[in-house]
Amino acid sequence: MTREVGLVLIVAGAAIAALGLLVVSGAFGWFGSLPGDIRYERGDGSVRVYVPLASILVVSVAVSLAVTLLRRLF
Repeated sequence: MTREVGLVLIVAGAAIAALGLLVVSGAFGWFGSLPGDIRYERGDGSVRVYVPLASILVVSVAVSLAVTLLRRLF
């Protein structure tokens, strides 16, 4: 069991490192400005509201797929 936990930690660490490299390189510049994201700003700029509905949905699907894949592999 200890070996399995170590393997999961290594894979998770590699995935986080790869995601970090993608974010730093600017590959996710589109994220946060998807068509389903709601933005509201008052004319004078005193109130700003941002609700990232589509972005949250994309993250949820990606995490669900990753968890399903990891469960099937281990």
